[in-house]
Amino acid sequence: MSGLLDAEGTRAIGADLERLDGPAKVTGTATYAFEHRLENPAYLHPVQATVARGRVTAVDASAAEALDGVLAVLTHENAHRLADIGDAELAVLQSDAVAHRGQVIGAVIAETPETARRAAGLVRADYEVRPHDVELSAERSDLYAPENADTEQGDLVSAVASAAVSVDRTYSTPMEHNNPMEPHTTVAVWEDAGLTLYESTQGAHDVRTTVAELFGLSPERVRVIAPHVGGGFGSKGPLHAPVVLASLAARTTEGRPVKLALTRQQMFDLVGYRSPTIQRVRLAADAEGRLSAIGIDVVAQTARSKEFVEQAGKPTETMYAAPNRRITHRLAALDVAPPTWMRAPGECPGMFGPEVAMDELAAACGVDPVELRVRNEPETEPESGKPFSSRNLIACLREGARRFGWAERDPSPGVRLEDGWLVGTGVASSTYPVNRIPGSTAVIRFGGGRYAVRIGAVDIGTGTWTALTQIAAEALAVPVESVRLEIGDSALPKASVEGGSSGIVSWGSTITAAARAFRDRYGTAPAEGAEARAETPEDTASRRFAMHAFGAQFAEVRVHADTGEVRVPRLLGVFAAGRIINPRTARSQFIGGMTMGLSMALHEDSVMDPRFGCVVNHDFAEYHIAANADVVDLQAHWIDEEDPHVNPMGAKGIGEIGIVGTAAAVANAAHHATGVRVRDLPITLDAFVR
Repeated sequence: MSGLLDAEGTRAIGADLERLDGPAKVTGTATYAFEHRLENPAYLHPVQATVARGRVTAVDASAAEALDGVLAVLTHENAHRLADIGDAELAVLQSDAVAHRGQVIGAVIAETPETARRAAGLVRADYEVRPHDVELSAERSDLYAPENADTEQGDLVSAVASAAVSVDRTYSTPMEHNNPMEPHTTVAVWEDAGLTLYESTQGAHDVRTTVAELFGLSPERVRVIAPHVGGGFGSKGPLHAPVVLASLAARTTEGRPVKLALTRQQMFDLVGYRSPTIQRVRLAADAEGRLSAIGIDVVAQTARSKEFVEQAGKPTETMYAAPNRRITHRLAALDVAPPTWMRAPGECPGMFGPEVAMDELAAACGVDPVELRVRNEPETEPESGKPFSSRNLIACLREGARRFGWAERDPSPGVRLEDGWLVGTGVASSTYPVNRIPGSTAVIRFGGGRYAVRIGAVDIGTGTWTALTQIAAEALAVPVESVRLEIGDSALPKASVEGGSSGIVSWGSTITAAARAFRDRYGTAPAEGAEARAETPEDTASRRFAMHAFGAQFAEVRVHADTGEVRVPRLLGVFAAGRIINPRTARSQFIGGMTMGLSMALHEDSVMDPRFGCVVNHDFAEYHIAANADVVDLQAHWIDEEDPHVNPMGAKGIGEIGIVGTAAAVANAAHHATGVRVRDLPITLDAFVR
C-alpha cells in the first residue's frame, strides 16, 4: 500500500478489534454527562415560550419562588449579561424577544429535578403577541438565495426542452428531529478557577471556545469533560441554548453544581432539526439514458433569527456526468427554531429527489436502474473538473447487484403478489465527501512501557476510543496494548469537532503525524518521558483531487395489497469508503446509518401546527423511529479501496454515508412493488390505498 500507513507486523488498522470501551458500557460504568458524581448538585428546568413570536411583557415567578426547594428563578430581567457574539440562538435570556415557540424565556433552579420541573410550570409570562409565519412553500414570494449556493454550467432549460427523454418532478423531505439515546445534557460548575462543564457534545474544544467568548473568560478558565457521549448525529456539534442556560444557572449558585438534562419533548424545541426540503429535479437524456442535463432547485427553511442552509443540492455536483447543469438553493426565513446538522446534512435529503428521479428516468428509457447509473459515470467530478482520488460507485453497484440477486429482477412494476403483499426491489446511489478539519494537536509521551496518546477528541458512540488506538498503534508500530489513549476532555490538546464524518480522518491524521515525529526523534527505544507532538497536516491533496466515499443501496419492499402497510424485509448496502480501520465498528456505522435511512423512509416526520408554530408530535409516542421490528435482513458490505491521497491511513469517513440513498432505494422499491410513485417522505400507507 504505497504511501499509506502500513506497519509490518502490527496490522492494527484493519483488525476486527472488540470495542475497548465495550466492557464499561455493558457494565454501566461508562460515565455520561449527567452521571458524573458531584457533591450537592442543584437541578435546572427551562421555562419555554408559549407563543411563536412576540416579546415577554411581564414575568410572575412568585408562585414558583414560594415552592419549597426552589433556589432561584432566572429570567431576562436578572440573568447575567453575555457578550454579543452574533449568534441569536446563544443569546439566552438577554432580551424580552421571542423568536419561536419553545424558546427559553426563563429557568428554575431547585433542590430536585421534580421540584424544578413543577416550579417551571408555575412561572407565568405575559406576552405582546405578534403574527407568526411557520409555513414552508416553494410558492412563497419572499424566498431568498443564500450566499454562494447556486451554480450553473451550460443551458439546462434548452437541454431539457430538446431531450429525447426528460424528467421534471418535485420531491419533498419533511422536517426531522435528532433523537440520540442520550438526551442533551449539561452539568455546570462555576468556581473561582472558572467554569467546568460535563457535557454531551461532539466537540469539547468548540464548546470551550464559544462558552468562554460568551462569558468573557479566557479559554483556559473553561473546561469541558465528555468521556462518553450517547449519540449526537450532528445535533451535539454546534452549541445550543441549553449549554448556555446551564452555565448561566451555575453562575448564580456560587460553586454548587447545576444539572440539566432535556426532556425528549424539549429536544424538539431547543437543539435543532433537519430542515424540510422541496426539490424540483430536472433530468434530460437521450433514448439510451445518457444524461445531457441535470438540475435541482432546492427550497428549504431557516429561522428568521439565525440562518442555516440545508445544502441539498451539493451531491448533484458530484454524482453524474451531464454537460448542462444547474443547482440552486432558496430559503424561507420563518418564525421557527434554527435548523442544524442532522446526520449527513445536505447529502441525505439531497440524494432523495435525484435518486428517485433517476429511477423515473430509467423507467422512461426502458433501461435497468443499475445500468443507467453506470452509463452516467463521470470521468472527473462534474462541478469542479478535478479527478477523483478514488471513485468506486460502479464497483458498489455491481457488487450490490450480485449480492442482492438483482439479475433475476422483473422490471415490470406492480405485478408480484405474494400472500397478499405486493413485492418490489429498488436501488439508489450514495455519496459523502471526505472532510478533514485542520487545527487538532496530538501529543505522544512514553512512560511505564506504554505510549500515552493525548488529543481532546470525543467518542459519540461510534468507536473512536478503539479506532484511534488502532491508528496510534499502527503509526508507532507497536501492539494495541502498548497504547493508552486519552480523549474526551478540553484539558487535552485541541481537537476539531466530530462532524461531517471528519473525526477519524482529522484526528487519525494528527496522531499519525505525532507518531512519525516521535519515531523520527526517539526511534523504537525511547527513554522514559520521551514526548513529541504534531498538528493536523495540511491537506494539499484536496486541491488536486475530488474526494468522496460512494455506495449503492438495495431495498426490497412489500406493500399489503389491501391495507397499504409498508414493510422493508431486506436492505443491502455496499460501500467504497477507503481503508476500513476496524470492520466491527465500521459495520455498526453503516448499519446504523441504513437503519436511520429506513426510519427516514417510513416514519420520521415532525408535524408543524401552523396555528401555534410548534411541532405537535414531539415524543416517541407520535414521532416514530425505526426499531428492531422494522428491520429483518440488513446487510452492509464494502469493497477494498486503496486511496493514497485522502490521508495517511487511506480512510474515508463512514459515519454518514450509510443513511444517504436509503430512503430513495425504498421509494424506488415501493414503486416497483405497486406501480405507485411516492415523491414525498415518509412513505405511508395512504399513498397506496385508493
